[in-house]
Amino acid sequence: MHSAVFLIEFGAIILALGLLGRFAGRFQFSPIPLYLLAGLAFGQGGLLPLGASEEFVAIGAEIGVILLLLMLGLEYTASDLVSNLKTQYPAGLVDMTLNAVPGAVAALLMGWGPVAAVVLAGVTWISSSGVIAKVLGDLGRLGNRETPVILSILVLEDLAMAVYLPIITALLAGVGLAAGSLTLAIALGAAGVVLFLAVRYGRLISRFVSSDDPEKLLLVVLGLTILVAGLAQQLQVSAAVGAFLVGIALSGEVAEGAHSLLAPLRDLFAAVFFVFFGLHTDPASIPPVLLPALVLAVVTACTKIATGYWAARRAGVSVRGRWRAGGALVARGEFSIVIAGLAVAAGIEPMLGPLATAYVLILVIVGPLTARYTQPVADHVSGVIARRRMAGDPAAAVVPGPRETVESLDGQDAGERS
Repeated sequence: MHSAVFLIEFGAIILALGLLGRFAGRFQFSPIPLYLLAGLAFGQGGLLPLGASEEFVAIGAEIGVILLLLMLGLEYTASDLVSNLKTQYPAGLVDMTLNAVPGAVAALLMGWGPVAAVVLAGVTWISSSGVIAKVLGDLGRLGNRETPVILSILVLEDLAMAVYLPIITALLAGVGLAAGSLTLAIALGAAGVVLFLAVRYGRLISRFVSSDDPEKLLLVVLGLTILVAGLAQQLQVSAAVGAFLVGIALSGEVAEGAHSLLAPLRDLFAAVFFVFFGLHTDPASIPPVLLPALVLAVVTACTKIATGYWAARRAGVSVRGRWRAGGALVARGEFSIVIAGLAVAAGIEPMLGPLATAYVLILVIVGPLTARYTQPVADHVSGVIARRRMAGDPAAAVVPGPRETVESLDGQDAGERS
């Protein structure tokens, strides 16, 4: 009987997620907010609370986090990461300062304490690589000059996660300074060793994992990833960091083959993860934090736009491309939920989970809109300002309009593509 109830519950969850994903795809927006809402509906205080399948969903959610980070690591080679660190680290520092500080300040103002402040700083800092990559593809901007700047910032955030997650893990576990320092040293040492091995011996590692049989390749990569993630967690290092490092170590045809094989599994278990996060958030706890979440969303949307604009300007991108870069970075999603999920599991601050849920729901919906409309709105505002100046100074009538000025200085849209 218990087995039958489990199958019915879990089957209903997967079917609901599939229908929600189809609905989101029809209207061309991210399904993440719908997955979170589904978790709220299935959780305690929701419409249809789960019973038998909740433990299995928890395991699936952990696998979802591992696969998210593995797939992210497969996107980049070790040499790409090293190059990005050397050339784009100032943009990474600006990104951290502008976007992590508002979260930390908000937590302190609400009286949540320093540990919650560090957690909320991470929630507001990290953009959603998955949502942003999809939006750039949907808008046809993968070839634009500002796109490498956007990707560089995302890569630096992902690298920062390798340092940040062990720190958070140690803080949430309440370990002392010595133990926390040891955990961080192990994480940094492991990351350094993996990067070194990937740069020097990446081909050998990939050759060892490689297989012409898709089934064997899938089993080896998935097994290796979960094994390394488990060992990392045993060493008090985040399992997600271990999965990320495995992804970095693989390259070439192996990485491409593993990516195509694991993508459906990633999508399935990532959806389960978002549902699991929603399960542990009481819908009744969201309205009290809706206003702080909205204020934080507005502030950090502006700081992300400023980050992208500054980074693109530093890279010599046109004014219109700078606005597009800023607007594209606004979306928060999977990593904000991962970070908040760690705090919820540790029971640090009961209102942190609802705040993070509301915050992500707002920005995962607003993010695709800012990516599409930030540059047109900036053009319109500059046009209004220019017309007012010309109205107040007749001599300015000979000055070209704002759009023409922008185009003459920065090149036509076709020239903005690489």
